[in-house]
Amino acid sequence: MKFSTFFTGVLFSFASLSTTYAAKSFSASNLYYAAGLKEAQQTTLLQGLQSAGVKVLRVWLDGQSETTKGTPIDSFNSLQGDSPTSWDDTVLNRLDGLMVKAHGYGIKLLISIHSYNALEGKKDFYGKWYGTGNFYTNTDAIAQFKDRIAHVLAHVNPSNGKTWAQSPEYIFAFEAQNEAMHPQGNPTALASWQCTMAQSIKSALKNSQDILVSTGGGAYLSNSLLDPYFSCAALDVLAIHAYGTDDFGTAKLKPYVDRAKSSGKKLIMQEWGACYTDASNNNCNGGSPISASTRDANIKKWAAQIDAAGIPWFYWQILPNPDPHHGWDYEVGINDVNWGSLKEAGLAASKAEAAFDFGKWLL
Repeated sequence: MKFSTFFTGVLFSFASLSTTYAAKSFSASNLYYAAGLKEAQQTTLLQGLQSAGVKVLRVWLDGQSETTKGTPIDSFNSLQGDSPTSWDDTVLNRLDGLMVKAHGYGIKLLISIHSYNALEGKKDFYGKWYGTGNFYTNTDAIAQFKDRIAHVLAHVNPSNGKTWAQSPEYIFAFEAQNEAMHPQGNPTALASWQCTMAQSIKSALKNSQDILVSTGGGAYLSNSLLDPYFSCAALDVLAIHAYGTDDFGTAKLKPYVDRAKSSGKKLIMQEWGACYTDASNNNCNGGSPISASTRDANIKKWAAQIDAAGIPWFYWQILPNPDPHHGWDYEVGINDVNWGSLKEAGLAASKAEAAFDFGKWLL
């Protein structure tokens, strides 16, 4: 009888510990032109993100100018211009300050080292010299992009006197490219490129586990998670980009969660959003505005479905200003229409049980 009581107590204690220390999920956001934000805009954004429980902000290194998504920004050039040696570190220098400020709000950065958008738009020499096909297979392009990775991770932040590779207090993860080979005309080449670049990032990190290495998503759920990604040792995180509402379904996401766990990988829903109009959610370009209450319900429903699958999510995008409702309209402005619902969803994510423990990499 005494043994039985003691044994039951031990089981209860272990069960309590398991419940207490269960991994929690989190919410995050994207703002590809964050390096252009003025000081007051940074404050508005970071205060808003913190109030919504956001833990990570994903940023890009491609140049931006003038007013973007209704945000009047300080223009900056792309990291590289018309040749492999035409470096412009303005974007890195701007992000030095932003990551320090974000830290004060409990937020880290996820840094996308390049974007398929820049490649497709021929905004730098990669697009002009190699195009969207040869970029992933040309040996010179691969070597030059490895140099880009090394340059970014060797950049020194004057605030801590350390390279970005040595700054896990500010940086959550690096990814090689946003939506690499978006149309995926050659998935075998893409998978090889992703793993090669992940290995290059790991090398620049000196194989430290303090900053994660991620993919940059695809066009939808299944092509964000190509089979070879699960066996690439250098990839820690596999990122999902999805806007079709079927891809938000808990039952559809769960098999990928199970596969990731069995492969030693983590998943994030790195891009998703709720369309402002009645256009198809995966083609939110045109259409008529839906009611605020309908969109509120969509945001909360889809976020909850992703939460239920155990996957942290990054909304596309939270703006420091009212949403101007341009094309491809998923954005939500802080303190603007639908902000209350997105904020509620973000806070709910922080209480949801996660399939993956990211605690080590969050503030």
